[in-house]
Amino acid sequence: MRISHLALVGAATALLAASAACGGSTAAGGAGNEAPQVTVTVDGAGAVNTDAALAGKVPADVRGRGTLTVATNAPYQPFIDFKTEGHNDEFKGLDYDLFQAASARLGLKARFTQQPFDGLVPGLQAGKYEAIAGGITDKKERQQVATFVDYSASGTGFLVRTGNPLGVKTVADLCGHKVAVQKASNQAKNLAAYSTDHCAGRAIEVKEYPENPQAVQAMLAGNVEVVAATRVNLVDTAGSLAGKAQLVDDPAAPNGWLASPNGFGFLKANTELAQAYQKAVQSLIDDGTYGKILAHWKQNPIAVKQATIDQAID
Repeated sequence: MRISHLALVGAATALLAASAACGGSTAAGGAGNEAPQVTVTVDGAGAVNTDAALAGKVPADVRGRGTLTVATNAPYQPFIDFKTEGHNDEFKGLDYDLFQAASARLGLKARFTQQPFDGLVPGLQAGKYEAIAGGITDKKERQQVATFVDYSASGTGFLVRTGNPLGVKTVADLCGHKVAVQKASNQAKNLAAYSTDHCAGRAIEVKEYPENPQAVQAMLAGNVEVVAATRVNLVDTAGSLAGKAQLVDDPAAPNGWLASPNGFGFLKANTELAQAYQKAVQSLIDDGTYGKILAHWKQNPIAVKQATIDQAID
């Protein structure tokens, strides 16, 4: 997931009102601050409608506008991408679909706008938009500015030869073995640290390769015994190597070792809005819509059972 540094800037200014609507059909429904009924149709998941009780948890000013602006940085598949090549004002992707569905559940419309990745958090702090999305890792540093609604998690997975001859179940089983990783990856850093701290006398021999496919080929050739990489990326790899390799399933870490949450970010001063979205995402989890959206984008391995707030691990 996206873990590169996002700069932090000065004190937040007042939020700007979103000015345009997006996606889905809307029917008027109610007066005053009562949320209208909003319906969006999400590929693979069908229609998503407003829940009046959840909509009532949206701050009155946002509920009154009925719209909010979401900054993103495309392309970063499968989380966010341009709907049509050459047009940077129409989007698609896992985050786009899930945010639109959560917004509809709250009686809101979300308008996505393209921004530089390193400007997402500063722009949120400056009040240029109300939320950020697009495969963004919830990190403690970013929590200085933003409150994150964590909707998925992705950590390190372990690919082994079919039959799992080493009996690898957890990272502890890697002590004393040769493990291939991509050069300069989180896996290289984290496994080296784990080996030093937990593998006394049986160090993990971490071998770095320029790209993950080369690490996989090294395992198939017998030069290493395990490949460690982002688990969600190894799902497709294992599928393409049926009969040759398999992905280790660790019930204690279903999203992978040291799984970091991915989240939708809201200005820290707008905690009430973040809490409303957390409840909306949870409702999508509970009624199965969330699972359908992840399945549509082939991202079931990063699913969570509970939508949480600010659960960064680093």
